[in-house]
Amino acid sequence: MCEQLGQEPDPSKMPLDLEDFPAEVQVAFFVFSFMSDNWEGMSGTYLGKNWDEFPNIISTFELEHPKIIFFFTKMYERILIQYRYEEAERKRKADERKSKSAGGGKTYTHNVRG
Repeated sequence: MCEQLGQEPDPSKMPLDLEDFPAEVQVAFFVFSFMSDNWEGMSGTYLGKNWDEFPNIISTFELEHPKIIFFFTKMYERILIQYRYEEAERKRKADERKSKSAGGGKTYTHNVRG
């Protein structure tokens, strides 16, 4: 993309690759991807991962340093939950502004014949 714009690539603005992280963090991403998601049924709110599966994943893949992997996996989950919450809030506020600009959200339909 930088080539098309005639710009020099700036490494500080490039997205990170998995290889940019330490091995323990890469393993945490791996474990995180195997765990199932928990969603609140009525509101559709993301609640995080099902942590009952964590010990089974650690033992199945015979992973070393489960406490370190747990720490990084939990950290990633917190970041993801916060991101999804902020996105839902932005969407809610945008919908709220949209409904206010459309006449306060009240739509009246009159069938007048004469």
